Amino acid sequence: MNLKHVLVIPFPAQGHVNPLMHLSHKLAQHGCKVTFVNTEFIHKRVVNAMNEKVNLEGSKVELASIPDGLGPQDDRSNQPALALAILRTMPSSLEKLIRDIDSVDGGSNRITAIVSDLNMAWALEIAHKLGIKGALINPSSAAVFALQVNMQKLIDDGIMDSNGLPIKKGKFQLSPEMPMMDIENTPWCNNFGDLTSQKTIYYYISKMMQHSHLTDWWLSNTTSELEPAALSLCPKITPIGPLMESTEFRSLGQLWEEDLSCLNWLNQQPPCSVIYVAFGSFTVFDPRQFEELALGLELTNMPFLWVVREDSGSKTEIAYPNEFQGVRGKIVRWAPQQLVLNHPAIACFVSHCGWNSTMDGVSRGVPFLCWPYYADQLYNKNYICDVWKVGLGFDLDQKGIISRWEIKKKVDQLFGDQNMRIISQKMKEVIINNTAEGGQSSENFNRFIKWLKE
Repeated sequence: MNLKHVLVIPFPAQGHVNPLMHLSHKLAQHGCKVTFVNTEFIHKRVVNAMNEKVNLEGSKVELASIPDGLGPQDDRSNQPALALAILRTMPSSLEKLIRDIDSVDGGSNRITAIVSDLNMAWALEIAHKLGIKGALINPSSAAVFALQVNMQKLIDDGIMDSNGLPIKKGKFQLSPEMPMMDIENTPWCNNFGDLTSQKTIYYYISKMMQHSHLTDWWLSNTTSELEPAALSLCPKITPIGPLMESTEFRSLGQLWEEDLSCLNWLNQQPPCSVIYVAFGSFTVFDPRQFEELALGLELTNMPFLWVVREDSGSKTEIAYPNEFQGVRGKIVRWAPQQLVLNHPAIACFVSHCGWNSTMDGVSRGVPFLCWPYYADQLYNKNYICDVWKVGLGFDLDQKGIISRWEIKKKVDQLFGDQNMRIISQKMKEVIINNTAEGGQSSENFNRFIKWLKE
């Protein structure tokens, strides 16, 4: 039997590239060859960020790239512009790449399946056209996937209009067992600025949901115990998570080079003493809020490991944290997050509540202090704090700032709550059992592999 050759294509953002790379390594471990297709812009960053120790010769995952349709000077954090450029140019580029791969070595290397990020579901059209298998992987929560499946119902129920814009303010519930969601906090409304941008994001998501019906495989980076209500609302969603990194090729999905010095620093800290602070790849702070965070960490009198990306704000911010580096604090540009959260010194995780970070934290039994920024992060916070009860949220002051005193207060509250730590540890055990052999996520993944190889 020829080796099955799977093409995996993520949406061009850190929170998508990472879990799809974990999935690719899992496919490779099960005997598939994988071609991982980034945009040229992301591909360059991944290659530049690779740890020197990574030797791709041993990997069955090959890296490839196609243009995203934007020019070299265009701003890739402008997601509406990026979304429109992707639709304009990437489908034809992907088809050409597949035909080029298929023509090498007399067709012995041909692509036999495409596994597409839900946000790149247009790739299923290419699979359909070329007569190869297609499947979807959703890197966010099953709850957000279920929300997108039910977008038409929200229109029919008069909650939003046909552009995804709220008809009236307020909250709604997809099912009685799921947390309430604020209509203004849907992933297409929140923090995208003007109405035109919101409409564009909604249009793009709607298009992806239309394409999603071209496959019976809706894989999701979650477990049945974490999101039972969302999974019963959309039984087509198949949980295979949480997706964990391959230690051998760990830095392959990173857009920043990981600073491994933080692991040695953690080795010198007492067990369960360090506050880990990381806000993902998109969060940007204004200088005032940034300063309050720094002063709040200082006020806690606890050791902290803080990830400050170079692009997280103004130039003053980049220089500023150096004043706080010292005996108690360690600041890095980017961290090997799953290794950090696995470290016995970590006591809690101050997080933006992106779904990958959420999965990283709950699967390692680490309680959260929730600081969501935009999109699905606000809904993920509801699960962390209200459904699973493994975290606390911060409250804003009259100026709309999370003050240093609020930070200290919530850190003290979390450290004093032994019950939350016990719940976090129990959740970790449930998740480990799910991904272990015989667990539901593991069995679902094996069924998927069987289908890929048929």
